[in-house]
Amino acid sequence: MNNKVTRYALVAVLVLLAVFLLVKTLDSLDEIGRSSSPMMNTITVQGEGSAAAVPDIARITYTVTESDKNVATAQERATEKNDAALAALEELEIKEEDIRTLSYNVSPEYSYGRGCVAGMPCPPQTPTITGYQVSQTVEVKVRVTDMASEVLGKLGSLGVQNINGPEFTIDDPEAVRGEAREEAIEKAREEAERLAKQLGVRLGKVVSFYDNNQPIPYGYGMGGMEMDASVKTVSAPTLPVGQNEYTANVSITYEIR
Repeated sequence: MNNKVTRYALVAVLVLLAVFLLVKTLDSLDEIGRSSSPMMNTITVQGEGSAAAVPDIARITYTVTESDKNVATAQERATEKNDAALAALEELEIKEEDIRTLSYNVSPEYSYGRGCVAGMPCPPQTPTITGYQVSQTVEVKVRVTDMASEVLGKLGSLGVQNINGPEFTIDDPEAVRGEAREEAIEKAREEAERLAKQLGVRLGKVVSFYDNNQPIPYGYGMGGMEMDASVKTVSAPTLPVGQNEYTANVSITYEIR
């Protein structure tokens, strides 16, 4: 009796195992031809957004340049001229942290002698150092944009060279870029919803997101001027500030069901 029960139990176990294996085999056959990649069940959409803001800083650069037969003398003259410019900027309440040197160069000046005589062989000439030129380029960040014209006028009256700017821009552009990105994401989501409706599917979770991360501001309000060292008095120019606009482009991939 016990042997029969054991045999029946063993048969039952074998039958259940066979059924289980059969089900797994059918499932495996059903998956043949299907891709396991989730990208086969996704849609990708793009969105573009923009945001604008009035510039809150103006960047101005200037250069002081002096020449002399002696390096030390040229450096001393350049330092005196730049110190005068820095003192003027301090009087205009430009903070020290908003002024920085972009470059400082000392380079020799050469003489190549007399030119060649027409019709005669031109012997090789050895250049001779006749002096040295010292130049220092400084960048100024003006946080009150209305003062940019006053800064330009003051620098011009001091005889510094190569005054360039102002470049009106945003001191912290990330907030404006964030607004542009938010609009781009919203437009991409709306496009995904329209596409899903047309395809008769439902949107799932976001499986990938790409931001080009290279917003290009345009619409700069810019001015610019270059003054010679001989200029003694300069009237303050009129400088429209304008508006800066940033764009953002995103690509979003959604799972679809």
